[in-house]
Amino acid sequence: MSAAGGRRPIIIRRKKVVHQRHGGSWKIALADFMTALMALFLVMWILSTASPEQREGVGEYFRTPLVAAITGGDGSAQTRSVIPGGGPDPVHSEGEQARIDMRAQTRPSDVQRSFFSDLQRRIESALQQDPELRHLRSQLRFDMTREGLRIQLLDTDQRPMFDVGSDRVAPYMRSLLRTMAPLLNDLDNDLSIGGHTDSTPFAGGYRGYSNWELSSDRANASRRELVAGGFDSGKLLRVSGFADRVPLPDLDPQDPANRRIELLLLFPDVSEQIRVPSLINGSPMPSLVPRPVGRADLAPVEAFQQSLRQALGSEAGTPGMP
Repeated sequence: MSAAGGRRPIIIRRKKVVHQRHGGSWKIALADFMTALMALFLVMWILSTASPEQREGVGEYFRTPLVAAITGGDGSAQTRSVIPGGGPDPVHSEGEQARIDMRAQTRPSDVQRSFFSDLQRRIESALQQDPELRHLRSQLRFDMTREGLRIQLLDTDQRPMFDVGSDRVAPYMRSLLRTMAPLLNDLDNDLSIGGHTDSTPFAGGYRGYSNWELSSDRANASRRELVAGGFDSGKLLRVSGFADRVPLPDLDPQDPANRRIELLLLFPDVSEQIRVPSLINGSPMPSLVPRPVGRADLAPVEAFQQSLRQALGSEAGTPGMP
């Protein structure tokens, strides 16, 4: 302790604060955020004030193929849109271009999807209103294929659609087909009917009455019930039997669900390909004209006949046959 009053000196420690520069990166991030918000609100305002026709036009613009933006073509072979777009493909070869065109032809348009969805809703509604057919809804499957809308009527052990090994239609299957018949008339699409069986073979194998005949007979029996229910027979394009060759995926070949009837509402271009099978990418196949047969073409045949006569003549003990 010091002699000057015994007081301790007061020491004040001040922390030195060093201010560092933060830079301007936060300003760029804030500007980007504000620009994005402004663009969002601008788009929302345009959509709220635009008419349905204008919104449809904007949607069609974004559905225009990339090829249209590159080449400026009309894209009539590439898209079903009423707005021109598409054109020749600057990247792919002719063979690849043909495959793209075929995929574009079998792609359903928005109008077709709407019609098919409406048909599915009306079929389900008709079944729901009928107490006898309501329990059959679980045996119906609707899906879109490359050929058109497919309606599959699946079989079960509890509710078989046909008698065992026969094309005799069960009463509820008959009611189901006749209920669907007038609804199928509402669309202009052609109809294809296919019959399928499970893999249980008949006793005679494929030499006698087999799954091939059974699937075809059941498809024709379904056709008769549809026509009896009011279906326009002029819209029927194909009736075929597939036997057990096309089982449902992820199912055992002997599963009863493989015993099914397939109703396929075909796209117009698919119907045209069935009616005119010689068309390849819209061009008819060249006709095959047989060339005249000359004497030189018959020489190998005559030599074979001569050797055959000599062989048969030597076996019979004679020098030759006439």
